[in-house]
Amino acid sequence: MSAHGAPAPLTARRGGPLSGIAEVPGDKSISHRALLLGAMAVGETRITGLLEGQDVLDTGRAMVALGAEVTGHGAGRWSVHGVGTGGFREPGGVIDCGNSGTGVRLLMGAVATHGFATTFTGDASLCSRPMGRVTEPLALFGARAVGRSGGRLPLTLVGAADPVPARYATPMPSAQVKSAVLLAGLNAPGETVVIEREATRDHTERMLAGFGAAVATEATAEGRVITLQGQPELRPQEIAVPRDPSSAAFPVCAALVVEGSDVLVPNIGLNPTRAGLFETLREMGADLTYESPREEGGEPVADLRARFSPEMRGVRVPPERAASMIDEYPILSVVAAFAEGVTDMPGTAELRVKECDRIDAMAQALGAAGVDVAEGPDWWRVTGRGPGGVRGGATAAARLDHRIAMSVLVLGLATREPMTVDDAGPISTSFPIFEPLMTGLGAQLERPAP
Repeated sequence: MSAHGAPAPLTARRGGPLSGIAEVPGDKSISHRALLLGAMAVGETRITGLLEGQDVLDTGRAMVALGAEVTGHGAGRWSVHGVGTGGFREPGGVIDCGNSGTGVRLLMGAVATHGFATTFTGDASLCSRPMGRVTEPLALFGARAVGRSGGRLPLTLVGAADPVPARYATPMPSAQVKSAVLLAGLNAPGETVVIEREATRDHTERMLAGFGAAVATEATAEGRVITLQGQPELRPQEIAVPRDPSSAAFPVCAALVVEGSDVLVPNIGLNPTRAGLFETLREMGADLTYESPREEGGEPVADLRARFSPEMRGVRVPPERAASMIDEYPILSVVAAFAEGVTDMPGTAELRVKECDRIDAMAQALGAAGVDVAEGPDWWRVTGRGPGGVRGGATAAARLDHRIAMSVLVLGLATREPMTVDDAGPISTSFPIFEPLMTGLGAQLERPAP
């Protein structure tokens, strides 16, 4: 069942080539952070290009519950009147983060060094996901968490009334955990330090610096060391959110596997900590080019042109690249199904604890479509069947996961027989215009007759 109503099945079938311009929404990661840091600044932050999906809107409502003023002005334009570092108030009710793991983990960090209790909940998918890897480092500041077994939601976080700074080495690559610790460190005295062995997406560090926080990053023998000076006065900003590379992945990958396609996706953020999928696709032989590279709002951007690529071959994705493309492995597995040879994806244990077990979900979907998939605890392998070689003709479970739903639908655009996803409802959490955008390019997407 969809998080917001009855299941909404959707079928994708092979049609003509995809062509045109795909105007994907604003970057979800940056949208979350813009609302959070705007709420912790003093004065009015103005945001353009905000992703208006359910996940981000839930974060905006949480900011209001914590005392900030958040106002939408239409067409992705929003303003946030912040309350300053340490200025959040105790919410009057439970904060519902819907389907958003990013939202709830960043929020936990933001309130962990405030001396009040906050209770978090979410949909069935979010309530099944472990939160211990965030609440454990937040305990270093003095916060206490009480939740269901396994640290699952609903969960109450009792913030530290007298927080102390923390030094924390992340046991596995996670931008969410790193960001939660840095956000907690904003309202702690002294220096908070995060050490990560493998670099993860650095939107939080970039945006913190833009808001006026003293944050420094250094490469050392221990790894990447990020040091934040606590209790700054954050300055309000004008933020132009670049378009989301994780959303761009779907029209891009669809163009690569649908015969005759040529699609342009403009203004895509190409932060090096997010661009692993596009690097991998080019290694596979994809006809993917960057046009008009430039910088906007401190983030590198370019226009991406993707054309049908019948000569793609399987590759081994380096495990150290996983952090820069962790959300894109489901759609990469679809491309791998239409490549020649084997695509190996090691170092992907994080996929097991996303909105669902994404490795298992895609293994089941691809297997039902006639593709061979092998998997282990932290790896999986897709044996491609070449262009036009995937049978299809199955219904796959979305498991309340937007990326699984969209990946299955892209798969169905190039299989010999249609593919159906049992519930396309979760797509609205991150990519609310997915269906009209894809049909506008020529994709054949159909809802069953009532």
